[in-house]
Amino acid sequence: MNIPPIIQVGDVLVSPDVFTECFCCDLDACHGACCVEGDAGAPVTLDEIAAMEDSLDTVWGSLSAGAQAVIDRQGVACTDPEGELVTSIVGGRDCVFTCHEDGCCLCALERACRAGLTDFCKPISCALYPLREKTFAGGLVGLNYNRWDICRPAVVKGRELRLPLYRFLEGPLKRRFGEQWYAELVATADELHRQGML
Repeated sequence: MNIPPIIQVGDVLVSPDVFTECFCCDLDACHGACCVEGDAGAPVTLDEIAAMEDSLDTVWGSLSAGAQAVIDRQGVACTDPEGELVTSIVGGRDCVFTCHEDGCCLCALERACRAGLTDFCKPISCALYPLREKTFAGGLVGLNYNRWDICRPAVVKGRELRLPLYRFLEGPLKRRFGEQWYAELVATADELHRQGML
């Protein structure tokens, strides 16, 4: 029995990859490349921009001089060529909130939050990665798995741990869609298993 091409959970259209693919970030292997690779920043909301601005004083000393200059010039976020709000980037690469430690790229916002210095962790688009969110008419949201070469070690580690994407991203998915929605997602996965699709 084949898994459906799209699975609806509440108002969210979920790619079957969310259930079938395994994933677990391997920072030792990728060194946080997702914070510095690519040609645009991370998608953000107006509320997230406000939260990042509120956190600026706390993380300012962790940011590079180049990042500080970009923020002084255009702020923590900007509009990309497609009209989306995204975090500002330095030199066409690094997110302005990237900081480097022991050869790894880390998020200054997340580090400050984990240290109890701020309430805001990082944009939900970062937390949900490698899932990408798309909004459709009528209030529907789509979740798709974004395959990227730099995340190959995460796929290998996820397979070794037998950790499906929806389990790896439990925290971010609950943060974005709520506990009740996540419970429905897990119930959907259980049903797919019961029907022999997983």
